[in-house]
Amino acid sequence: MNTSQISAEIINLDSKRMAILPLSVYVKQAVEHYLSQLSGHDAVDLHAMVISEVEKPLLEAAMEHAGYNQTKAAKALGLSRSTLRKKLDQYGIS
Repeated sequence: MNTSQISAEIINLDSKRMAILPLSVYVKQAVEHYLSQLSGHDAVDLHAMVISEVEKPLLEAAMEHAGYNQTKAAKALGLSRSTLRKKLDQYGIS
């Protein structure tokens, strides 16, 4: 089963039926909300802002999932361990 099939499945949580939406839906909604709050001002460095807002919690979740083992987290993320270490330092994650 591929990722798009998984994200479109229905799951049962606490006897409530709930759709799992792709992460892209939430990102788009958040960016649209951010842009609507600019009150006519131009967006600046939007790409860098979104990437940093998404990348830090991604790294944190991967590290937690891997039991803080950098080798396992790097493999799960599809990064080299040295790239992961660089990114952890960049975001102040230990």
